[in-house]
Amino acid sequence: MTSTVEQAPDKLDPHVLRTAMAVIVGGIAVIFDTTIVSVALHELGTDLHAGVNAIQWISTGYLLAMFVAIPVAGWAQQRFGGKRLWLAALTLFLLGSVLCSFAWDVGSLIAFRVVQGLGGGVMMPLMITMIMQAAHGQNLGRLMAAVSLPTALGPILGPVVGGVILHWGDWRWLFLVNVPLCLVGLFAAYRVLEPDGPVRRVRLDWVGLLLISPAVVGIIYGLSNVADGGFGQASVLAPAVAGAALLLAFLAWAVRRQGDALVDVRLFSHRPLAASSALMFLAGAVLYGAMLLLPLYYQQLRGGTALAAGLLLIPQGVGALVSRTTAGRLTDQVGPRWVAVAGFLVVAAATVPFAFSDASTSYWLLGAALFVRGLGMGAVMVPMMGAAYVGLERAEVPHASIITRVAQQLGGSFGVALLAVILQHATSGLGPAAGFDRAFWWASGFGVLAAALALMLPGRTSASAQG
Repeated sequence: MTSTVEQAPDKLDPHVLRTAMAVIVGGIAVIFDTTIVSVALHELGTDLHAGVNAIQWISTGYLLAMFVAIPVAGWAQQRFGGKRLWLAALTLFLLGSVLCSFAWDVGSLIAFRVVQGLGGGVMMPLMITMIMQAAHGQNLGRLMAAVSLPTALGPILGPVVGGVILHWGDWRWLFLVNVPLCLVGLFAAYRVLEPDGPVRRVRLDWVGLLLISPAVVGIIYGLSNVADGGFGQASVLAPAVAGAALLLAFLAWAVRRQGDALVDVRLFSHRPLAASSALMFLAGAVLYGAMLLLPLYYQQLRGGTALAAGLLLIPQGVGALVSRTTAGRLTDQVGPRWVAVAGFLVVAAATVPFAFSDASTSYWLLGAALFVRGLGMGAVMVPMMGAAYVGLERAEVPHASIITRVAQQLGGSFGVALLAVILQHATSGLGPAAGFDRAFWWASGFGVLAAALALMLPGRTSASAQG
């Protein structure tokens, strides 16, 4: 690992920008698909004549399939080349989307969602890897402002798009909407991405794969069952504990394998990556946990429809969009540490109005709070993701992409599970309004904790000093 960075220009290299845009088009489809279906579970259950226990696997199966595929992305890029792998993974996701639109029952839809998830699981870390490798460590703040846009806006705008589709169309369009994005993404990637053959013929770490994939799946599956009865039930503890044990076994195996491991865990000794991964975990809890609470608040406490809840969340998406360019520029100029600290504090402060709200709180006040919250969320993603790659060699970037992606998704699952339990228990004992108040206080607390942890991020790096 090195920290030597060539002098960075004031503007992004046009080649790097073209590479980023080419892969982001396809990446948007994957990230939106993760959240767009969440507002349709009731309609899907009714149309496919399936109960809640079966219908939840439409989302859970997709996420678990993504986790199975994520650890393989680094090896597959070395084995087949980045461009070839990207085109194959995006094609697989496109195929899964089309098949989902033709599903005839809940079982077929779950199976086709798994196909989608396998393609998307490879695409997410690969997208960041190819862009970071093209940038050679220059202007990471400005670059991450563009790259992380789908990641930030997906959970925010996905429910809005889903609500609009369900209001005026059939649920099958939730999957067909991916088709034009995927086709444009395939064309752009084919024309723009430079051919890169296999880096070296490396053998797949089968032992590592058989340890880490079920480990992450077990943890995520266990956390997904928390809302049914808390953390103490067997359906949570059994898979989560088994997953944690497998994860520890993978860490021990990977340390022995060193550079030949499926994921090079030695990179945790690199402080910027370790700090960024811990922050990614908390950011997942802050973002995805709150995205569980906000639609439920508008629907259950305020009596709104799925479409109304989605539209009321638009100010948060606008705020995230507005702050990204400024956050990227500041990250390059002053370093990621203080941008992330300020962003998380803004998120925490803007969540507090919801902790004081009830069934009659002004929509205008809450909309303003959501806009400010979006400003903070748009700001924190840029320094977090950029800092993870400071000082890394080109060959280490794929491993860093996998580590940060898994950290963010695990954090999101943990945040959703914890806030769901807090909301459920507080609501049953204190009533709906007080239940939401307490859950939002916890969400705000996550933001404060993340702000404290952000102090571990690099300050003014050589790249930022030159950017």
